[in-house]
Amino acid sequence: MQEIKKIGERFWYMTPVSETDRPILGMAVGEAKTLMIDAGNSEDHALTFLNELSKRQVAKADMVVLTHWHWDHIFGLSALDGLLSLSSELTKSEMKKLIPLSWSDEALDERVKEGTEIEFCATAIKKEYVGDRDIKIVLPAITFDKRIEIDLGGLTCVVQHVGGDHAADSVVIYIVEEKILFLGDCIYSDIFAKKKNLTVQGTLALLDKLETFDAETYVLSHGRAISKEEYMQEVGLLRAIANYTVKNNGDKLRIMEAYHKQVKRNLNEDELEVIEDFVNGYHT
Repeated sequence: MQEIKKIGERFWYMTPVSETDRPILGMAVGEAKTLMIDAGNSEDHALTFLNELSKRQVAKADMVVLTHWHWDHIFGLSALDGLLSLSSELTKSEMKKLIPLSWSDEALDERVKEGTEIEFCATAIKKEYVGDRDIKIVLPAITFDKRIEIDLGGLTCVVQHVGGDHAADSVVIYIVEEKILFLGDCIYSDIFAKKKNLTVQGTLALLDKLETFDAETYVLSHGRAISKEEYMQEVGLLRAIANYTVKNNGDKLRIMEAYHKQVKRNLNEDELEVIEDFVNGYHT
């Protein structure tokens, strides 16, 4: 069940759905303008969010910004024709590649077989679009290169390209006055590679960029809003495993032993998954 949640006085978001791969959608509400963050994985996803906010008397959205090109963040854009849409140049470029594609079961299955689509995404698309699948790829109206600052009236949103292994075009949205950093999917693994992976160089470069934001709350698109303390724990894990990956030449058992010595307890499922991702990235 999706829920509408509020952080501070001027930011709202809708929780994700893992089964159909619906990410978090956000809304930053200024005194003059309102900015929606991501368009959702379908028109229904986008409109559900807007309808729920309308019930709460939240100001209508004026603009929508895309965090990256992956289907679950852009397919709802066709329902938002009244909004000014923005993305990075890289995101628009990647979206253009999707325009000729068919999204039928047969086409999805064929691309999975070819290795140009992954089973997880194909299955999620089928579950999200159980009836009519008239998917239209709508390109953003305005693009920027590295960074754009949007004044919503008493609320400033800095949209900045950060990249990362998950998607080279990833941007984050920093809501300055609320000290909220909307991370999108940027710290997640590369899921389209033959083996899901994180690279040492890509992860460390990304974390250095994210450190420049003075945030107190961090929003992970397929997770939840977390505190700075929780975020720093995640950063500590990623930096430690990246370091051990290099020191141990990508040897999984030695990395596990090194991190076990550091934390002095059995490793949990998330930690083991991060180690596996870095090992895969090291040997790619």
